Amino acid sequence: MLRFSVLDLAPVPEGSGPGQAFANALELAQHAERWGYHRYWLAEHHNMPGIASAATAVVIGHVAAGTSTIRVGSGGVMLPNHAPLVIAEQFGTLNALFPGRIDLGLGRAPGTDQRTARALRRNLQSDGDSFPQDVMELQGWFATPEPGQPVQAVPGGGMDIPIWLLGSSLFSAQLAAALGLPFAFASHFAPQMLLQALDVYRNGFRPSAALQRPYAMAGFNLFAADTDAEAQRLFTSLQQQFLNLRRGTPGKLPPPAQDVEALQRQARLAGVDHSLACSGVGSPATVREALSSFLKETGVDEVMITAQIHDQKARLRSFEIGAELCGSLVTAEAAA
Repeated sequence: MLRFSVLDLAPVPEGSGPGQAFANALELAQHAERWGYHRYWLAEHHNMPGIASAATAVVIGHVAAGTSTIRVGSGGVMLPNHAPLVIAEQFGTLNALFPGRIDLGLGRAPGTDQRTARALRRNLQSDGDSFPQDVMELQGWFATPEPGQPVQAVPGGGMDIPIWLLGSSLFSAQLAAALGLPFAFASHFAPQMLLQALDVYRNGFRPSAALQRPYAMAGFNLFAADTDAEAQRLFTSLQQQFLNLRRGTPGKLPPPAQDVEALQRQARLAGVDHSLACSGVGSPATVREALSSFLKETGVDEVMITAQIHDQKARLRSFEIGAELCGSLVTAEAAA
């Protein structure tokens, strides 16, 4: 059955701080749980004033403690920044606190610039060559400890915590297929290789103890409002954020632009529209058409919806509309 989930970057809107971002994240997660979303993921970023989820495991604990049934996890933890044992202990702790509700999505990039990556105090390899070995080492820490094993993940050893591989290219698709793990593609900001990566993953998939058949997820920006014009206005916050990143001036999430048409022209000239091609922006009818087209084109098992919306009330409304649309699409799929 088709599933729909939430990716929250814990945005810090202009005029507020991380504390408000965490309160907003919990409020959204509680609504998402009531609206029927399957899982709620947070992502690791560093040195980005507009994203508050750098200490990803801590924020996951905050959200999981305030909810009761929705799965909560990372989309993802950037494994090059961490010793695998540390991640095993962190997520083992989360799983002990919230049994059966924790996901561990792993990314290969550092989630930041190289200067900040060095400040994280890991010996990083820019080409990510150690990522496959780190993933397998992490799997080993979650295995049931052998008698007399001198080093164990406590907690963590012997726990069944789903591991996902995340990516925006073919590398993680190939690795997820080889290891028999679920795969999530970051099409919400890097759609260029989406279809090719899904083909590589599905065609190369090898069943494993974790997963018997390929299971693919893709990211999708959903900015829904009562009218197309209002949704386009809300979308300009994300467009401005991308423009600022490309100019080397990252900051907090801006409010919607006053001149929507002028901002959209800037975004087109800077290639932002191409990066955000996997998006549904508009009224419920407009967004449903975009989401249906995305599902038909990709055939994914799950869609992870995200929305960098400045105003919390508007953000909640967008995800509420998304939940209604997703429910109708699931019903239509079941009837087909």
